[in-house]
Amino acid sequence: MTGFADNIEKLTKENDNFRKVLFTGEHMQLVLMTLLPGEDIGLEVHNNVDQFFRVDAGHGKVVMNGQEQDIEDGFAVLVPAGTEHNIVNTGDEPLRLYTIYAPPNHPDGTVHATKAEADEYEATHHHEE
Repeated sequence: MTGFADNIEKLTKENDNFRKVLFTGEHMQLVLMTLLPGEDIGLEVHNNVDQFFRVDAGHGKVVMNGQEQDIEDGFAVLVPAGTEHNIVNTGDEPLRLYTIYAPPNHPDGTVHATKAEADEYEATHHHEE
């Protein structure tokens, strides 16, 4: 198949990687993420990328331009390009979610098992946002 078709909720709930790219197209990218208790994505801004998040397990909060909102299983979050944002796991279980970047934001096939691995990659590989 040229695109992607699979049970995204099942894949999201079974993912133990901090970040795992599932699909990269010309104009969008699908990525699984799992944040351990107390872990966050890291405050960031994508100047040329819109981002969609869907939470499938756990509890957390989203911060956009300094405003916070609690999120949990079933929540969707839309982050327009240029918005400073972060997602934080505030619960005691893993926060499991998937995100869609439009356009893609990570190299196709990227897997970061831990946040530390992701942070190391970001520190050594500058990419245009």
